[in-house]
Amino acid sequence: MFKPIEQEFQVSYRYTLHSTKGLFDLGNDLFKSIIEEYKQNSRVKLLFVIDDGVANAHTDLLKNIVSYCEKYSYILSHTQSIVVKGGEQSKNSDGNVGEILKAINENAICRHSFVVVIGGGAVIDMAGYAAAIAHRGVKLIRIPTTVLSQNDSAVGVKNSINAFGKKNFLGTFAPPYSIINDSEFLSTLEQRDWIAGIAEALKVALIKDVGFFEYLEKHAEKLRERDHEAMQYTIYKCAEIHMQHISQGGDPFESGSSRPLDFGHWSAHKLEHMTGYSLRHGEAVAKGIVLDVTYAHMIGLISESELDRIIRVFEAIGFDLHFPVESEAEINRLLNGIEEFREHLGGQLTITLISGIGKKHDVHKIDNFLMKKALQSVNKTSNSKIL
Repeated sequence: MFKPIEQEFQVSYRYTLHSTKGLFDLGNDLFKSIIEEYKQNSRVKLLFVIDDGVANAHTDLLKNIVSYCEKYSYILSHTQSIVVKGGEQSKNSDGNVGEILKAINENAICRHSFVVVIGGGAVIDMAGYAAAIAHRGVKLIRIPTTVLSQNDSAVGVKNSINAFGKKNFLGTFAPPYSIINDSEFLSTLEQRDWIAGIAEALKVALIKDVGFFEYLEKHAEKLRERDHEAMQYTIYKCAEIHMQHISQGGDPFESGSSRPLDFGHWSAHKLEHMTGYSLRHGEAVAKGIVLDVTYAHMIGLISESELDRIIRVFEAIGFDLHFPVESEAEINRLLNGIEEFREHLGGQLTITLISGIGKKHDVHKIDNFLMKKALQSVNKTSNSKIL
């Protein structure tokens, strides 16, 4: 008999988050420099994928991209710009993925070329998935255009589309080559999109950084009122904590069952699907976090004063915390999200709660009766605020 042959190796990943304003202004050489750093003295092919909401709000964007690539044509080779429907619907089927793969093939985009995606988190997820499966991995540059994508979804290593009625059922772990946050894109966001992304900042603050939570608490009204300086710090700090978790958490590709960055997400993902994705992801996450901290209070992990303090911050920023589920059947369907989350983890159920502000606490069992009571408490409190 032959003895087993064993192999072990490690691969190092490195990527950088840049911050700028007016990325495709002709006087801004950041984008050119990033490509030039990868390959000097040689033209690099670029395929752009652009969220239609961004293209419509920034009507000169496509023209500016072409002009920019023409100015730096010795390094940048613009092949095509594809405009795709934005929002969660962009990843609810493989239609857009197929269109991008077709363009990658027709434009001879190879593993030394770049797909450059400009848009919200859903479009970035979808385009990243397409890039990851083409040629077993085409290089990707992410240019997120919403608060949520700039501080959370675009700064990680995950790409995905939805399938079988489940969020992110198909996906890959594939780090981008680079991420570029352009603050200019935030100026045209609707108010609900401006606010929604702050939920992810509150998420990381609650599980990792009490000082950051205190900053968000102190600046809640400024954030609601679209204060640029407060938002830029919020995005930067949230992204920094998120990226540190990926590199220092010891599980960047989530092979284990503990996923603290999914705090509040078991119900958020289920609620998004139940509402036909009419809720923004951040809006659903805000509700999910408040539900889970209410449950944490009910099982004795946090005090009533801590719970009230957390809820006040969400409300001061402008979140509607009410769950649009009324009937027993709807409530049970929502709670089934716990089992679906366990399946997504691929093993033991691990739900991240908190034992104090800035202190994560994992549990491996949820009392459905108490979770229903927590849901009723959240809805009763949020209804009274509306009235």
